[in-house]
Amino acid sequence: MNKLKIAVLFGGCSEEHAVSVKSAREIARNLDPDKYDPLYVGITRAGEWKLCAFPDSDWESGDVLPAFLPPDRGFRGLMVLERGSWRIVRVDVVFPVLHGKLGEDGAIQGLLELAGIPYAGCGIPGSAICMDKSLAYVVARDAGIAVPDFRTFDAGEMPDAELLGLAYPVFVKPARSGSSFGVSKVTRADELPEAVANARQYDAKIVIERMVPGSEVGCAVLGTGGDLVVGEVDQITLSHGFFRIHQEQNPEQGSENAVVRVPAEISEQDKIRVQETARRIYRALGCRGLARVDMFLRDDGQIVLNEVNTMPGWTSYSRYPRMMAAAGLKLSDVLDRLIALAMEG
Repeated sequence: MNKLKIAVLFGGCSEEHAVSVKSAREIARNLDPDKYDPLYVGITRAGEWKLCAFPDSDWESGDVLPAFLPPDRGFRGLMVLERGSWRIVRVDVVFPVLHGKLGEDGAIQGLLELAGIPYAGCGIPGSAICMDKSLAYVVARDAGIAVPDFRTFDAGEMPDAELLGLAYPVFVKPARSGSSFGVSKVTRADELPEAVANARQYDAKIVIERMVPGSEVGCAVLGTGGDLVVGEVDQITLSHGFFRIHQEQNPEQGSENAVVRVPAEISEQDKIRVQETARRIYRALGCRGLARVDMFLRDDGQIVLNEVNTMPGWTSYSRYPRMMAAAGLKLSDVLDRLIALAMEG
């Protein structure tokens, strides 16, 4: 059997670079060697592409070769510089294990569309919409899905605490970032300027939203169109603050302020409602391939959108693979399905 040549892209220029490297490492360990011939392409924080042997934490210091992916469909692969000469390495499927800016916002998807190479995950529109929390809220709301009460402020706009029109506490977030980077919980008006400055370290555009009382739940979704598979629902219980495990020192040993339960400790009826709402959100936002849909289950039973991650983490402590595993799909099976979906187009 001819093996598929899979190019795993990881790293990237965003603040989620380190998480991406961990995710790629876990994917590398679970790709079936009888089916796939993987290539590992790391992108440095400065944006340089390097072909490497394996996505180790010190991959940049190993034996690497300069590489890039040309948008010309005549190549359909990587250009790799070796011994002073460029050579073409054909690629069947790209797995863009890139989190955050230039990875989940439609940028890398656009390059792959131009290059004519199939890739795992959401396309350009779904990626762009989901990456921008305010756009995702607008589209979801128009589809009849409940969203938090929120305000959006573009670059140069400074929110007036007196005119905000939201009851505290509120969350201040970069509109286009992930892993809770730049997020602050604000309980008083005088805390707002510092929170805005913190968020704008990651994006000039910010979202301020009223806190939703209730449980934070999530649902892993896999598939395209009407043929969707959902994982077990998970639930985050916080002792304080907000969920930010990817910024913690030792996430492999558990979160400092949160417990993630899979399956969620909610009723069977609520679990079914959460899964169905996740499917609705996934379709409404134009997702394909996969996404992790995060929601709030309010105390009154209403389900409210939190956010959608179109390339969720794949680390040993990440929520998406744990939800799928609890539903009976091990990571290697999920990867097989994603690659098959990419090949189908």
